Amino acid sequence: MKNVSRANRMTKNAIRYIPIYIILLLYSAGCTGSRKDSDRTIFVSIAPLKCIVHEIVGEDFDIEILVPSGASPESFEPTPKQFIALNSARLVFNVGLIDFERNLMSKISDPQKITDLSQGIELIAGSCSHNHRGHGCRHGIDPHIWSSPQTLKIMARNAYEAIHKAYPDSVKYETAYIRLNERLEILDKRVSDMCANARNKYFIIYHPALTYFARDYGIEQIAIEHEGKEPSVKRLSDIIDKARRDNIGKVFYQTQFPRTVVETVASDIDAEPTEIDPLKEDVFENIESIARLITE
Repeated sequence: MKNVSRANRMTKNAIRYIPIYIILLLYSAGCTGSRKDSDRTIFVSIAPLKCIVHEIVGEDFDIEILVPSGASPESFEPTPKQFIALNSARLVFNVGLIDFERNLMSKISDPQKITDLSQGIELIAGSCSHNHRGHGCRHGIDPHIWSSPQTLKIMARNAYEAIHKAYPDSVKYETAYIRLNERLEILDKRVSDMCANARNKYFIIYHPALTYFARDYGIEQIAIEHEGKEPSVKRLSDIIDKARRDNIGKVFYQTQFPRTVVETVASDIDAEPTEIDPLKEDVFENIESIARLITE
């Protein structure tokens, strides 16, 4: 009887611990599933990069944006959940020039999966000397390299090379990249034609967010803000006088800045404050739209 009683107790104890074993098994299965999901996840730092990467990989990956459209990269901090996901992602693409990127990417456990898309681009110094409302950037370097189709072509090539290195046997990604490059070539030609036929060979903008666009297409960007500071009275007066003489009809400002920053200047010129958003995801539509606004 003692043996039977002991056996019953052991059986009861075993039954009591079954739920714990089940929970552990489910947790283990969940972790395995998460690892598999993370292998199909790519992170990009800002929205415009998603457009480029998606053109190459299509629906094969979930592409997550760290800084959503409308948010400020300057004040951005990832959530703990984002940071965990970022560390387990298959690949990570960033501009490589924005302060939050450098601070964040230095904490990633596997730096080999990070690609700075600015590699190989002739960078412009002196346009961005400190943190701004719209972004924080490496001292003295303008980070808006995605504003020009010509620099986008280099960024796309960098993205493809990283993807090809991870998946060297994928003919599909190579074909998609060739198609992407062709689209960028067409956009490059279209923007070049618009700028060549522009009535005015310059535009006025509050913060110099289109520096690479201006350089690559032979059109001058006149920024009201100078090296991160408000303009002097003389500089502002010179800009207004020049714009009046040339009948400039628009003064551009970024979505990340309030309209009020340009209203007074625009009013003095008799021009329209015109909002643009360099951080929009669809870089093809956005660049062509901005080019049309500048050149019409």
